[in-house]
Amino acid sequence: MENGSKLPLAVYTIVERAKDKKGFWVRIGAAFRNHDGSLNVRLDAMPVNGTMHIREPKYAEREIPMPTDSDLAAIEGLAH
Repeated sequence: MENGSKLPLAVYTIVERAKDKKGFWVRIGAAFRNHDGSLNVRLDAMPVNGTMHIREPKYAEREIPMPTDSDLAAIEGLAH
């Protein structure tokens, strides 16, 4: 996992759909690489099945920059 990329990784949980038993990938957070190769993981949701899958984001997701805390604060300020 030490490829030098500064981009965050995506954290998914894979949920089996009842109707066709296929796996549905749900993005639940992001992971950030540390200098020593370890990961810091920030979750927006907890997987009910207890499993997480961490990988490079899908191609389309890589095109959209992740919002910073200041971006989120600005958005919250507009909502009030």
